[in-house]
Parts: sequence; structure tokens; C-alpha cells
Amino acid sequence: MASSSISGPLCNFRAFPAQSKKTQLLCLLSQQHSSLYSSKQNFKTTTTSSSIRNGSQISRIPLFSGSLLRHKVRAQGDYSSADGSAQYGSEAVVPQEETFAWISVILPFLFPALGGLLFGYDIGATSGATIALQSAELSGTTWFNLSSIELGLVVSGSLYGALLGSILVYPIADFLGRRRELITAAVLYMLGSLITGSAPNLGVLILGRLLYGTGIGLAMHGAPLYIAETAPSKIRGTLISLKELLIVFGILLGYLVGSIEINSVGGWRHMYGFGAPIAVLMGLGVWSLPPSPRWLLLRAVQGKASMKEYKEKAINALSRLRGRPIGDVVSERQVEETLVSLKSAYVDQEAEASFWEVFEGPSLKAFIIGGGLVFFQQSAGFSVASDAARVSVIIGVFKFLMTGFAVLKVDDLGRRPLLIGGISGIVVALSLLAAYYKFLEGLPIVAVAALLLYVGSYQISFGPISWLMVSEIFPIRTRGRGISLAVLANFGSNALVTFAFSPLKELLGADNLFVLFGAIALLALLFVIFVVPETKGLSLEEIETKISK
Repeated sequence: MASSSISGPLCNFRAFPAQSKKTQLLCLLSQQHSSLYSSKQNFKTTTTSSSIRNGSQISRIPLFSGSLLRHKVRAQGDYSSADGSAQYGSEAVVPQEETFAWISVILPFLFPALGGLLFGYDIGATSGATIALQSAELSGTTWFNLSSIELGLVVSGSLYGALLGSILVYPIADFLGRRRELITAAVLYMLGSLITGSAPNLGVLILGRLLYGTGIGLAMHGAPLYIAETAPSKIRGTLISLKELLIVFGILLGYLVGSIEINSVGGWRHMYGFGAPIAVLMGLGVWSLPPSPRWLLLRAVQGKASMKEYKEKAINALSRLRGRPIGDVVSERQVEETLVSLKSAYVDQEAEASFWEVFEGPSLKAFIIGGGLVFFQQSAGFSVASDAARVSVIIGVFKFLMTGFAVLKVDDLGRRPLLIGGISGIVVALSLLAAYYKFLEGLPIVAVAALLLYVGSYQISFGPISWLMVSEIFPIRTRGRGISLAVLANFGSNALVTFAFSPLKELLGADNLFVLFGAIALLALLFVIFVVPETKGLSLEEIETKISK
């Protein structure tokens, strides 16, 4: 009988019969799990095993019973000293599963995602606040008689602030770090809420709106970045998409607070001031979180900090983020894997990415994908086609439900199927709106159906998936700057479409305008089909490798 030789990091066998390969593999797995979990006396462990052929998995799965609910994510890839997997002949062995405590995963998502909730809250609250602000009886001011330009500055002040924030963060994103950026955003949210709510005149009110908007710019940059870098790969899409759900929930919360306060004298002050305690909760919550392990390693590789010190901090941070004992073996191994990837990315390059590097090589490809998605997200007409939905709680609830569907399915179906299906629905909806204005104005049900189709299709595609893709696809070397440019492209496109809508409607007519938006949506569909990759289930390092090809 033929014999084979196997040498691995945990077992060393020679001259095993070919039919005993399963025994060899089980020995490797048993020894590794014994070394990883022998110190965890407070957990009960049971194991199951499954056989593998032609590259399928064989594993011994630890099933823990303890005080914290734990979720197990099967690791992907070959076995090596870096990531804990090995390739033996034609059979792949994956001897470990990533375990994490749900409470340790939820909090690093929830506190940054409050920045999205405050963004949505501003949209919902402003729709009611501007009505009260212009009322002689309800404004409680002597300067209620606002011109259209002044009212426009109040409404769009946060948008201009968000543009400013995304510009400011570009050169300092890596220096500031994800956690400190989110804390800064929370401070700006709080100051903006308090200044706007207590404004003695229009100038101070607009200043408060700008400060609040700057917080939006930082939060919409920092939140997806922090969540992407700290979430387990298996549920990263779900968590980042949940941020969009919180934005929609924030809109509904803004509607609710507005409906309560709109008939009160000076109620608009309460609408804007309501954001301050949420901002305080966000700031304190983010302050309690560990820094991003990937950011710590990035700074060490860039030569900005001690490698030994920051590597230890990264291991401890990852242990906290997964609910494991501080400095555990699995976290150490995962940090080593990320460190190897980072060091290879920095071979023969400057210690820190240059100002223009985001427009070169893989970073440029990532920017084309991410920037293209956020551009089409706005230019396909959402910011204007959904204006009618802004004052409808029913539409808001519908948006919430459709976003919830996307959140549940994004890590199951993948990013591309949701984008392709949703954008196809947007094309149909815009075609129906064009037909309504051209031929069917006597059938308002067509417009209602088209609006519902548009909103639902948007909320399962562009809404959550664009920000998810943007947070995933940039190489870590340029991730901070790349995402800041994508945020800038998003808010810039929003401002452009909002500004151009009325002149274009007057020039082209509503029917032809929606034909134009439909054509843009069709281009977006082709862009997704031929350019946007699938990233479901991949680690950020694996995505970086895929984009680099």
C-alpha cells in the first residue's frame, strides 16, 4: 500500500496508510482544539466531526455552553502559521471556528451606528421644524418671516456641513483613528443640536446646522469604517446594513418628535435639541469601545507607533471585540494574519499612503466601484423622487421594513443579487413615473405604485448596500481617505441633484426628467453587473486581494 508523509504545526506523522488520512486529520484537529481550549475550564465542550473529500471541510466543532451566547463562524482558507489552516494534498483542513459573544459584537456596532440614527433624525425632524419655524404663532421668534434662500440654508445647512466634514477628514482619517473620529462626530452632533435648539437668531441657527452636518460627515465616514474593521466577516454585511436601518428609524423618530412638538410654541427648538442626549450616549458608548485592531496594526506598520506595543493592543482589542479572554491564542493568530497582509501591502512603499495614492492602482479601482455606487445612488433620482415620502409616516415604515429585509438577506444572498434586483426595480419604477406624467395622469394609482416600488427597491439595494461596499473594498492602506472621498461624492451628488432638479424639471418637463433618471438607473444596473464584485463572506484582506487582481 502507498504511504504518505504529513507534517503540520500540531501533528507529525509518517508512513500512514492512505485509507487512514481521516485519522491523520482528526489527530491534527484534536490536538489543535486541545491546545486552544484546554484553559477554558468554565465551558463545556462537545465535538462533532464530519468527513471531507476534494477540498470540502472536516472539522471538530466546539459547542460551548456558558453565560454568553456564542456564535461560531467557520474560518476560510488554507492552514498556515498565520491563519490557522492547512492544505494537505487535495484535501483542505479547517481546524477552527471563530467564536464570539453576541453582546461583544452588538455594542461595537450599536454605538457607532447611532451616528446614522442622528443623520436620519435630522431628516425627519427638519421636515416638521421648518414648518413651525415659519409660523408667526408657533416659531416663538421675531425672525420667522424667512425668505426662500434663508429657508433653504436652514434645510440644507446640515448637507453643506456633511460636505465640509468629508473634506476635513480626508487628510487626517488615519491619524485621528476610527474611534476618536466617532467621538468627535458625537461632540459635533451635541454642539449642533444645542446651538440650533437655542439659536437667538438665524445666523446662529445656520451655524448650528453646519456643526451638526459636520458631525454627519464624520459619522458617515467613521461608522462604516469602524464596523467593517471590527465585525466578524460572516456577519459584517448584516451589521453595516443595520446602520441603514437605524438611519430609517431615525427618520421615523424625527417624524414622531415633530408630530408631538409641531403645535407647541418654539417646538422646533425641542425637535432639534432632542438630538443632544442621543449624541451624548453615542460619545460615551464609543469611548467605552476598544480601538480598531486593524487601525492599530496600520499605525505600527506605518512606523507611527511601537510595533510590539500596538500589536499587543490589537490582540487585546480583538479579544474584547469577540468576547474572548484577553490575549487569547485565536485573537493572536488572527492579528498575525492581518499583520502579514499589511506588511506585504507596504513592501517597497512609503511608510504612509501619499495624498494622491487613492487615485492609483487597486485604490483607484476601489474608488471607481465605491464612488460609482454612491454617485448612482443619488443621481438615479432618489433625493427628489422620494420627497413625497419624507412627510409620510406610512412610507417611512415601509422603508424600514424593506431595509430590514435587506439586512436579513445581505449575508445570505450576497451584495450583487440585492443590488441587481433592487436597481432593476428602480428602472421599472422610474419608467412608470415617466409614463404617469406623459400618458397616465388620470390614474394616480400608477404614481403611488411607482413610488412604493421605487422606495422598496432602493431600500434593498442602494440604501444599505452602497455604504456596505464602500466600507469593504478599499485597501487598508488607503481605506480612511478612500471612504472620505466616497462620502464626499455621496453628499456632493445629493446637493447637485437637489439643486438641478427644479431647473431640469422646468427645462425638460417631469415626464422627460424621469426618463433621464431611468436612463441613469439603467447605466447603474450595467455598472453593477460588469464592475461591482461580490464580497459576501470574505475577510477585508481577502477582498483587498480580490480587488487587486
